[in-house]
Amino acid sequence: MSTEKETVQIRANKRAVKKFGNWTTARQFDVRAARGIVVLDLLIPELEPGEIEITLDIDHATVKLLVPEGAVVNDDDLRRIGRGRVKDWTGSAIPGGRTINLMGEMRDAEVRVHRGGVAILSLLAWRNARRQVREAHRAGRFDRVA
Repeated sequence: MSTEKETVQIRANKRAVKKFGNWTTARQFDVRAARGIVVLDLLIPELEPGEIEITLDIDHATVKLLVPEGAVVNDDDLRRIGRGRVKDWTGSAIPGGRTINLMGEMRDAEVRVHRGGVAILSLLAWRNARRQVREAHRAGRFDRVA
């Protein structure tokens, strides 16, 4: 295991980028989007323990985060310009849950957080993710909290 942290870069300019299933093991993400949509599945990938950092630079874009039930989403370091907001209505954080830190800047954009069952339903909507959802369920990865 390397001590250097891997940062995954995701770019979505006027397009949709969907990352789901076992697509990464990284815990740092750099997301830049302009008038696009980014979907990040942080539920199925087997990520190492620790905090997840997502640096955003989004303009008139939407970022959807699929996270485990009980995850703590911290948006204190996220600068909002215009009508930017973080929608986190599908569950609640619990003490000791995985922490996801959002930082950077959003301009007239939004971040939607889908947790647990709602996140699983979002994954099931994509044909390519259905098999990986079944495998993760069989392995008991949805039974644990964050």
